[in-house]
Amino acid sequence: MKIKVCGMRQQGNIEELVTLRPNFIGFIFYEKSPRFAGEELNEEYIKTIPNDIKKVGVFVNANPGYILDMVKKYNLQYAQLHGNEMPDICRSLRQKGVSIIKAFSIDENFNFAMLNNYKSVCDLFLFDTKGDQPGGNGMPFDWKLLSKYDNEKPFFLSGGIGLDNIDDIIALSKKLPIYGIDVNSKFEVEPGLKDIPKLEELFGLVRVQEQEEAEV
Repeated sequence: MKIKVCGMRQQGNIEELVTLRPNFIGFIFYEKSPRFAGEELNEEYIKTIPNDIKKVGVFVNANPGYILDMVKKYNLQYAQLHGNEMPDICRSLRQKGVSIIKAFSIDENFNFAMLNNYKSVCDLFLFDTKGDQPGGNGMPFDWKLLSKYDNEKPFFLSGGIGLDNIDDIIALSKKLPIYGIDVNSKFEVEPGLKDIPKLEELFGLVRVQEQEEAEV
């Protein structure tokens, strides 16, 4: 199970996180987010992050030109689209060499059948909790709703993931194609500043599980 740490922006904090070797690092390019990267990111440093740590730009209904500018500026491998972007936008960006993570806000009214419209134009799905904000609401949704997911496309699970529920997610990953977890607010000292010791604990739990499975 891959680990994506989202909402990074402070140089020293990013450097500490890189030593933990997350699979993905997310930078938020949405002005209304309290974790908006803005001008804080050092583009030269961001470009030196090892290639095995994938860099993700998070966008909400952004202009495709702006997305491509940020991809080029920071050498991002993925664009995570967290708004109401239509499949055509995903297709267009993907044709320009950007891998796409399409995020969907989940509640009991979510229609999983509509994912078929996106299946061929995205690399991964991300399921987050429907709330007041497009993301970062800090609450898990009812994971039982995932029993309605009848797609083989792997996905990130997001929304209120913390040390208190990681064991439940590891158990869930044995039944569903959970590609990885997307963590953010439950591992913060303040918005945009991650609690590195807490993340270290999470990485340990997930990677011990992976090792045990590999030995079986």
